[in-house]
Amino acid sequence: MAGLYVYSVLVVLLLTCGAVMATKENDQIIKENNCETKMGLPCFLEAFTSIFETGSISNKCCVELVVLGKVCRSALVKRTLENPLFKDLRPATIIAKSIQTWNNCLALIDSPSPST
Repeated sequence: MAGLYVYSVLVVLLLTCGAVMATKENDQIIKENNCETKMGLPCFLEAFTSIFETGSISNKCCVELVVLGKVCRSALVKRTLENPLFKDLRPATIIAKSIQTWNNCLALIDSPSPST
């Protein structure tokens, strides 16, 4: 019985340390890549709404999101999910929406513009 208790404590410690390391890792990625300065506030809000709520993202903001880059987008989304204000959100759903928004923006940017 004591072995089970010790095992449980070790699992909790590992999970806690992993969460703290993930937070520090995301913060470091964001800082090293200047992620918070690569996108204008209006487009950041559009992207945020598209990922964390229900909304769309304009072509202009798609370009800014792609310039922001996959690494920054991922780190910013993960850091936001670590914020207690967003504890009720389902991380898997948000990450899926983030990837979907990213893929939609890539497709939009890669598609040839119609001739007018």
